[in-house]
Amino acid sequence: MRSRAGAGGGARGGSARRPLGLPSSRARFAARAAQVRRRPWLLAVLLAGALSLLAGGVWLVEFSPALVAHSVRVEGVPPGEVPNIMNLAAVPIGTPLARVDTLAIARRVIGTPSLAEVTVSRSWPSTVVISASRRVPVLAVKDPQGQVQVVDSQGVAYATVSAPPKGVPLINTVENPSSKESMRAAMVVLQALSSVQRGRVTHVTVSGANMVTLKLDAVTVVWGGASEPELKVKVMTALLRQKGLGTIDVSAPRTPVIR
Repeated sequence: MRSRAGAGGGARGGSARRPLGLPSSRARFAARAAQVRRRPWLLAVLLAGALSLLAGGVWLVEFSPALVAHSVRVEGVPPGEVPNIMNLAAVPIGTPLARVDTLAIARRVIGTPSLAEVTVSRSWPSTVVISASRRVPVLAVKDPQGQVQVVDSQGVAYATVSAPPKGVPLINTVENPSSKESMRAAMVVLQALSSVQRGRVTHVTVSGANMVTLKLDAVTVVWGGASEPELKVKVMTALLRQKGLGTIDVSAPRTPVIR
């Protein structure tokens, strides 16, 4: 008797299927354990690399000859003043730029009387930049000895000149040296006047911070100190309309005196 195998008989009688899915728990635990054992070494390698990079950066900036001060640039002043500033600055050429004491340089340069402000910065890779701003004269002051000094907006007399700069008013003072408060009082007076009134001023005398006197044409105006400038101008302007006055005293503007 013959045995017959159907078309699907081979499939049913074949080898058993291989198990599918994730590795066994034991294999997973072994892999994780190996990963944990490698982690400290990996961290150590990364830390060593970071420290090496940091050390290299410190060496490059602080000690390497590649980033030293090779040049100095001076900004904000006329070319004729640059050599003097360079001499005062005494920048240590050849020193690593990061180690240049910019504050010490600024302190040396600000000793120049004509400078109001000095800042010193680094321009990588090799330049020290000195930026300076000059004082701007707003008054010229003639002292009892006849010397004329220019004064900035802070009341600082910073240079002796042969004549007032163009457009800078000349005042006389009995003080020697003049105080900052006196100079500021004179500035307040001139700033309070209108442009027409300033054009009529022929003489300004400062005896102290509380006594400024000026002449408008032929009239002497005793102004006093720097207080209440707007009120003083109003009272003075009203009194100047009268004819034949010799002196107007508005130092106490609510009780002015004429004579």
